[in-house]
Amino acid sequence: MLNNPRSHGLWEKSAPAAPVTSALKGDLTVDVVVVGGGFTGLSTALNLSERGSKVAVLEGVEIGFGGSGRNVGLVNAGMWVMPDDLPGVLGQKYGDRLLESLGNGPKMVFERIEKHNIACEATRTGTLHCAVGQKGLRELQDRAEQWQRRGAPVTLLSAEETAKKVGTKAYTGSLLDMRAGTIQPLAYVRGLAHAAIAAGAQVFTGSPVIGTERQGNDWVVKTAQGSVRAQWIVVATNAYTQAPWPQIRAEIMHLPYFNLATKPLTKEQQAQILPERQGVWDTKTVLSSYRYDQAGRLVFGSVGALRNTGTGIHTAWAKREMKRLFPQLGKVEFDYEWYGLIGMTNDSLPKFHRFDKNVIGFSGYNGRGIATGTVFGNLLARHISGEISEADLPLPVTEPETQSFLGVREAYYETGAQIAHFTGARF
Repeated sequence: MLNNPRSHGLWEKSAPAAPVTSALKGDLTVDVVVVGGGFTGLSTALNLSERGSKVAVLEGVEIGFGGSGRNVGLVNAGMWVMPDDLPGVLGQKYGDRLLESLGNGPKMVFERIEKHNIACEATRTGTLHCAVGQKGLRELQDRAEQWQRRGAPVTLLSAEETAKKVGTKAYTGSLLDMRAGTIQPLAYVRGLAHAAIAAGAQVFTGSPVIGTERQGNDWVVKTAQGSVRAQWIVVATNAYTQAPWPQIRAEIMHLPYFNLATKPLTKEQQAQILPERQGVWDTKTVLSSYRYDQAGRLVFGSVGALRNTGTGIHTAWAKREMKRLFPQLGKVEFDYEWYGLIGMTNDSLPKFHRFDKNVIGFSGYNGRGIATGTVFGNLLARHISGEISEADLPLPVTEPETQSFLGVREAYYETGAQIAHFTGARF
């Protein structure tokens, strides 16, 4: 996108075409205007259109331009926060609701894929959260116990069992979550766009919002060449938010994350490494992740940005790390490289905001955007349609809270990832 091969990398090369869209020109009246063409925005538009609402989606660049089109593609349940900690942070009512909603999140994603016949390389063999050292194993033991107590289909695997599933002896154990899986994320979000348009939504790209104005009981959302009048505005821009809701950006810390895709592995190599096609990530602070695409490429990623000195440092580290994990690969070469931004909140939990009357949105997905965006889009549609009240949502209404020293902290994490990868630190 934007003639930048490092924006979406392999996903842009292998995803089916997006629907044909254009910039908004002229004035339009609908029931709901959705700002942002990612998982949340298009899930909202699809669910509302299926309920008979007139919907317009305004995307500033292209469908899936933000985190929805750049991420690893792990469809995970829950959040980074331990299950037992959620009621303590959100209160029992909201904590239990969020656990239930996001615990069932992957199921909703795969149901959407099946219902709308979305070609996005969906694989439902679970994910493996792999333990590094005894500290990592203790974390997974706690996480397994907490999810199992809630009836989740998660299994704690031994080091030996993990080695058989992953193809390396580097881990002390792993947590297999059979709710989860992998998808081609840009293909999925483009599929949601096709489905939303087929259901009656109007989707406009190259149409960044430059302002909003209240006129009577309606909102008028303005772009450079047109406007949309609607009763509701859904703000679904998350980590890539720009004007006119800068308070979202001020609440979210940008954590860069890169992915590198190998050449397709041989059949023999694929039989040894992740033979069941689970997606993997580990317990390190500067974590790593990997999974296959449909062609047998191993997509390997970690914290960091592929820009300036980071490009060479992260790429060189990835080659060393893959050789350490999988010596059977021999010399590692990458066909594609790209990176994006994860939106991190202070407490690693998403937020629900009411910016004004009938102006609402979720943000801050903390690296769990696929299932979370799909679920939250469904909930927003149900709320706007009158099926559930604001009090029935899995998050309370909160005011955006500006993170202190945001730019300094973002630079610290980007530099810290380079230091970790340059020195080979494993923490």
